Amino acid sequence: MRSIKSVFKIGNGPSSSHTVGPYNAAKLFRSMYPDADVYRVTLFGSLAFTGEGHSTKKAVQTGLPEAVVSFDKSVGLDDLPFPNTMEFTAEKAGKVIGKARIFSIGGGSIQVEGEETGEDCIYPYRNFTEILDVCRERNLSLKEFIYETEGESLKEYLAEIWHAMEEAVERGLKAEGILPGGLGVSRKAKTLYEKRCYNESSDVTMNRLIASYAFAVSEENASENIVVTAPTCGSCGVIPGLFYYMQHDRGFPEGEILDALAVAGLIGNVIRTNASISGAECGCQAEIGSACSMAAGALASLYGLSIDKIEYAAEIAMEHNLGLTCDPVMGLVQIPCIERNSVAALRALSCVNLSRFLSETRKISFDQVVATMYQTGRDMDSKYRETSHGGLAIMYRNDELA
Repeated sequence: MRSIKSVFKIGNGPSSSHTVGPYNAAKLFRSMYPDADVYRVTLFGSLAFTGEGHSTKKAVQTGLPEAVVSFDKSVGLDDLPFPNTMEFTAEKAGKVIGKARIFSIGGGSIQVEGEETGEDCIYPYRNFTEILDVCRERNLSLKEFIYETEGESLKEYLAEIWHAMEEAVERGLKAEGILPGGLGVSRKAKTLYEKRCYNESSDVTMNRLIASYAFAVSEENASENIVVTAPTCGSCGVIPGLFYYMQHDRGFPEGEILDALAVAGLIGNVIRTNASISGAECGCQAEIGSACSMAAGALASLYGLSIDKIEYAAEIAMEHNLGLTCDPVMGLVQIPCIERNSVAALRALSCVNLSRFLSETRKISFDQVVATMYQTGRDMDSKYRETSHGGLAIMYRNDELA
């Protein structure tokens, strides 16, 4: 497995697969053919179907200002080598001097066809079971295992990631107005944060605050502002929503938050290695499901629960997001995406509470549920995999046209 740094990346929203990945691909192709005088980029699959709402053309032209970008919607997802496919062509003096097919594989990572991703593999283990066996054999906690493998310098990287998450929460809590894109969705984080119910109980306050923090980050993402892939931009509000509350309202020190982020990154790493974090490949279960699983396992670690309970919390969270579809209305990361981040943050908390009491009776391993998620995603109809051809995207459009 690769470094958990590959799970957390800082960049502009609204979609890691549709903005961060294509931007990185455009920069890479430019470096391959710097002398070209014309660059042509054709977007296929989910990038073509929802790229306009996700600002993919803008992302490509930010990395490659001279690019002529086109959307080819004639090819279905299942007829492509990967659902997010880009074809680049470089020309000089009217002649083609180079071509490349590049895939946006989720979380901002890219892969040139026929090549590795370029991200170094540093973990000699592939799944969670192997990691747990090592930890038990050597009496290591998950965070000890991670820092031993990646080095203590990882904490500096995680601190940078956490501060970017905090900043996204704080910007989002102050912002008001209508989100861009034409859907007319208003920002709700500030209202949710400030609107205390009469005689509000402590549990209601906790849920409201966590929800407002998750809304804040997701609304920043929808506004194309700076967020952290966790593991994607579409699911970027789940982990910050929950852990901003844990530090700023519950008083957990930053060092412990960073250790929890390390555990979240390891869980996300296992998922992306054995399944997918791409909505275009496996639906929203791969994005929100993965983020919820990462958050649950990380929170269990923050609470000092055993490795078995950490695994169980992550497993419960993924299991109960199985089959979750990716059906963004108008191709925008707004409905149902923003609200879904908030729901997932609260669900992660519930999963940890269940894992405290029921881990001894469990039947399903984390690795089993990750494999199930991947198979479910492969079986899922393409209209539910970030194409806006089904689900809420169609129901909303039909109602608006009625």
